[in-house]
Amino acid sequence: MSDDDAFARLVSLACHDLRTPLATVHGFATTLARGGLEPPGDRYVEMIEAASAQLAELIDELSLASRIESGRYEPTLREADTLELAQAAAARLGEDRVQVSGSGAAIETDGDALERGLAALFQSALRHGGLDGVEVEVNGVDVRLSRVTAASAPVVLGEDLRDLGAAVAARLVARLGGSLSVEGETLAIRLA
Repeated sequence: MSDDDAFARLVSLACHDLRTPLATVHGFATTLARGGLEPPGDRYVEMIEAASAQLAELIDELSLASRIESGRYEPTLREADTLELAQAAAARLGEDRVQVSGSGAAIETDGDALERGLAALFQSALRHGGLDGVEVEVNGVDVRLSRVTAASAPVVLGEDLRDLGAAVAARLVARLGGSLSVEGETLAIRLA
């Protein structure tokens, strides 16, 4: 086993081991939130609940990256429509921030992972571009995200490692047989 494989397996093990205590924190925060706490305790518990959900998502992303890098990722392939995937990804961020249009195509893909990946790419363009909103146009297997700034492009492409979600999404798209490229101020995502 190479050092890279050993490290990837170590990261996978850490992700697995982190899930149990995190589930406990999230479960108790959810229970407390339902209990009708008084202010400001109610807001604190809501913040704990939201943060624990966010940590769970980050652990899932790190675990996926580890499996992809070590060659152990086995996608669960099923038919999905590219427009529906883009719309679901946009809904995660708020449709006021991500406008989706176009027409999709049916592909065999890991729909859940790809939906999260698209959401991460959209979020990265917003966050690192300092933008309030982006537009996504779907044309069959091609998804075009506008606007990507020159400064944010390397981050969105997963080349400048400052955004875990985008870095994992870039690896996921490539592993599923697709590609990412920047054309002017547009991120071109080809899904396979």
